[in-house]
Formats: sequence, structure tokens, C-alpha cells
Amino acid sequence: MAVSATQGDLEDSENEAPLETDPTNRFQRCDEVLGEGAYKLVYRACDLEEGNEVAWNQLRFDHLSKREAQKILSEIEILQSIRNDHIINFYASWSTPATHTGGERIVFITELMSSGTLKQYLKKTLKGALKPKVVKSWCRQILQGLAYLHTHSPPIIHRDLKCDNIFINGNNGQLKIGDLGLAVVRHRTHVSSVLGTPEFMAPELYDEKYDEKVDIYAFGMCVLEMVTKDYPYAECTNQAQIYRKVSQGIKPQALEHVQDPEIREFIDPKICSTL
Repeated sequence: MAVSATQGDLEDSENEAPLETDPTNRFQRCDEVLGEGAYKLVYRACDLEEGNEVAWNQLRFDHLSKREAQKILSEIEILQSIRNDHIINFYASWSTPATHTGGERIVFITELMSSGTLKQYLKKTLKGALKPKVVKSWCRQILQGLAYLHTHSPPIIHRDLKCDNIFINGNNGQLKIGDLGLAVVRHRTHVSSVLGTPEFMAPELYDEKYDEKVDIYAFGMCVLEMVTKDYPYAECTNQAQIYRKVSQGIKPQALEHVQDPEIREFIDPKICSTL
């Protein structure tokens, strides 16, 4: 049975604003928001050349100077050269000029994983405790991704590793590290500037002098999050309390809830390595 469009439907269609596209017209943004952070907004998008879905990431750095924005673009260009089975692929990046609604934006296109973030997968899909076999498989994949970043020339430090930034394909259990838009390329022995999620930040990140070890600390917290399905230091009510505990070397209470001794022994050294 054929259904004809009403006059109202036709008017709505005609009045719809065209979707945003990249400068080459290869990628087209949809209205669906996949995620949002302090500096980033992620939309579902389509790769018109390949016919598959991708993620359209917008970095909102209104407070950055043109020089600082260009530096981020340069680092994203390096990330576009990365190809690893456990790192989200970067496909393109560009900047957009400031408008009346906001400052200059940096946009980059990345691979889209079928089951979203590991955090979402843990909350919505998996019920009950994870089997050690699953934890080991996930840890192995994350460490392989980190090893690739840290041995890259120049080395790349993620700085914000957490289950919200690790993505999963639920069909085969493949994990990939993502959200590299805030990663930093290390050109010196140590780097500075504070960015990240307090619950996963190693003490030296607060001191603004750190290296790749901060990612190993965050990895330990990720494993803790996998097992407990909650953020580390959930007992704290504000960032100041978290900072106080981290700086004093106090471990998160969640570690006490890890029943499997093998997993607990695996996590403990990671979160103590920089304390």
C-alpha cells in the first residue's frame, strides 16, 4: 500500500537545514549525538565514499589561541598516521573559523565501533562479575594499544585513558583505545599541562611533569573500573578529595571490593607504580 506525503511533510523536508559536511564533502554529519565531554562533542556521521558510519568529533577550544589550535591540529595529523589493531583510526581533521555562536572549532573524523564505549558496554550489556578470562583478554588488547603509542616515534601519551575512552566491538570482543584528541606527542623527556579525568590521573599529572607511566597508572584504574563497574574513588564527593587521596598515596576503596586475588594483585602494582 503506497503512502503519499502530506503537504506538512513536504514543507518540513524543504525547511530542513542541510547537514554539515567536511571541506572535501566526503564526511557528512548527522544530528545524533554519541557523546559529550568538557571539550568535545561527538556525532554520528557517514563516510560518503565508503558508505560506512564514522564518528564526527568536535573539539570546542574557544579559549585557545590560533597558535595553540594549530599545534593541536599538527598533533592530530600525526595521529592520522597511526594504524594499529587496538587504536581507533583517524581519517581526517580540519578547523572551522569562529562564528557568532562560538570560537574556532577543531573537527576530526574517527572510526566508529559498533558497541560504543567499554563503559557503556559494561553498564548495559554485561551483568554480574566478569570472568578472569575476559579481563585478561581486554587487558592484553589495551596494553598492546598503549605499547604501540608509547613506542611510536615520537612517543604518544594518551593522558585520559578510562573505560569511557576505550571502545568495543561486541560481536568479536575487539577493544580499541580512542579519544586521542587530547593525547600529547612527547618531544621532550617530560611534558607538562594538566588534562584528564581526576579519578584516573597519576600524581605527577597534577604536578605537570610526567611521561608515559601516567598511562599505566590509568590502565590500572581502568581494570579496577572493569571489575567493579564504577569509577575509582567513587567515595569522594569532589575533585579536591580525589587529589588529596592520590597525592597521599591512598588507594581507592573499590580495590577492597575486588574478590579475585589474581586480578587484585594485577591491579595493585599499576596504581602504586607512580605513587
